[in-house]
Amino acid sequence: MASQDWFDKDFYAVLGVSKDVSDAELKKTYRKLARQYHPDSNPGDAAAEARFKNISEAYSVLSDKELRQEYDQIRAMGSGARFTAGGQGAGGFDDVFGGMFGQPRGGTRYQQSDFDDLLGGMFGNGGFGRTSGGFRGFGGPTKGRDVAATTTVDFLTAIRGDTVTLQVGAKPLRVRIPAGVSDGQKIRLKGKGEPSPDGGEAGDLVLTVTVRPHPVFERDGLNLRVDVPVTFVEATLGATIEVPTLEGDVVRLRVTPGTPSGRVLRVKGRGITTAKGTGDLLATVQVAVPNHLTGDARRLLEEFAAAMPDENPRTDLLDTARSAAH
Repeated sequence: MASQDWFDKDFYAVLGVSKDVSDAELKKTYRKLARQYHPDSNPGDAAAEARFKNISEAYSVLSDKELRQEYDQIRAMGSGARFTAGGQGAGGFDDVFGGMFGQPRGGTRYQQSDFDDLLGGMFGNGGFGRTSGGFRGFGGPTKGRDVAATTTVDFLTAIRGDTVTLQVGAKPLRVRIPAGVSDGQKIRLKGKGEPSPDGGEAGDLVLTVTVRPHPVFERDGLNLRVDVPVTFVEATLGATIEVPTLEGDVVRLRVTPGTPSGRVLRVKGRGITTAKGTGDLLATVQVAVPNHLTGDARRLLEEFAAAMPDENPRTDLLDTARSAAH
């Protein structure tokens, strides 16, 4: 739920993006920053760890459409407003409406009934945030409000599942993160939200999970992707190479002669396992170009180039582009 932190923290500035940033650009920026400041990449660096936590918190809010809209609305109110936890009898606001109607800031704590009377008169309805129910004698009991929360887990935790402890309201709540949960996925915990104001069922807790990126692997559905560099000689003549797996061991893959950069080698059954099935490990070959050559190596490479047929590998590309331009 919203907290005072939302007034004090500029999540857009934390990620270095504009307020109209697209979802795709937001995710791209987050992944770049997360890799840069991940604790695994900065062991013992407290400043990097703190920055990483701030980045994760900002992304968990801005990547959720509803939370982002709520955050933008709250920030637009100004830093003078205060929010409190939505417990029993608490309206969840403090000082916001005091500023609207001339009340001193910090001097009034509004109860739910205060808001129902106040906003009911303003907007002509039977109470703030209420639909037809037992409140004020209409229909059956009213369900309590849902509560939104976020948590950030490591890549391996998301893959294997785990139990995390959340601080929701006054009491800690243990929540089971299912194996295979994806970045941005929402988990609904029935009856863990706010209590009903008139004896009905409690609301739900809607938990949004943010997954920290892995320094080597990237998730693609149930598959795992990894970029594997090979030398020019290995790609040209063929070779057997070692490829890492998520469990820490390696598998040996055959690179056939003449393998181009970008070719994907598949390892069956070494991806992510969930109730829906098991994915594969997809290793993308990246031909590594040497940045330093000895004199002998350069001479031999020049002899190799001279022995090759006089062909331009970009001929088809250029012809297609010219045809499309007319």
